Amino acid sequence: MIKCLLVEDDVSVASFIQEGLTEKGYQVELVSDGYKAAELISQHEYDIVILDVMLPGIDGFEICKITRKRNIASIIIILSALGNPEERIKGLEAGADDFMSKPFHFRELLARINAHLRRKQLEHGVFEADKYADLEIIADQNSVRRAGKEITLTPREYNLLLFLLRNREKVVSRVEIAQAVWDIHFSSNTNVVDVYINYLRNKIDKNFSTKLIHTIKGRGYQLAQKSDES
Repeated sequence: MIKCLLVEDDVSVASFIQEGLTEKGYQVELVSDGYKAAELISQHEYDIVILDVMLPGIDGFEICKITRKRNIASIIIILSALGNPEERIKGLEAGADDFMSKPFHFRELLARINAHLRRKQLEHGVFEADKYADLEIIADQNSVRRAGKEITLTPREYNLLLFLLRNREKVVSRVEIAQAVWDIHFSSNTNVVDVYINYLRNKIDKNFSTKLIHTIKGRGYQLAQKSDES
């Protein structure tokens, strides 16, 4: 799951962005204070930081400088009402990867986020299209196909499938799944992982002769090409 820190003190703007990114499957943490934002960035690993400039405490430019001085590689996108060329240059020189002016279109923000993520993935040898057998995920489109057939998944199902696919042929435990997909400590009293595995099976495996999602008794789950359950 892609983790995003949203640093924005305008409640309506923050709510709009948080809702839109959450619907796309991002895990979004919201903070409105500059000092708190700098602290969180130092303590946690975020894939994306969306950063306003005018903030209580310290401003977005200073947060950028602090982040880069600490050699933190999170993608930083400044989103600000200060959109003149000098402000853009100041933001980029402070360490931001991108600068967008308010007001903005959410689709453009999402497109820019995906473009930066693709670039970062390619640097680490992870390509935007994940394929296994006849199953394909195109990450920047949140698109899933099996044998060419489009499959509609909820954001949570999508993130679960992506985790299984990127751990293909490896047995992953319920604890690993819960931490990666839900970012929670697993409790033996909950069956949320099993419930969502069943949701996914009904969409990914039900109408296909070759099953890809397998239960490994006592150990967890595995995405693999095989005809029988272990």
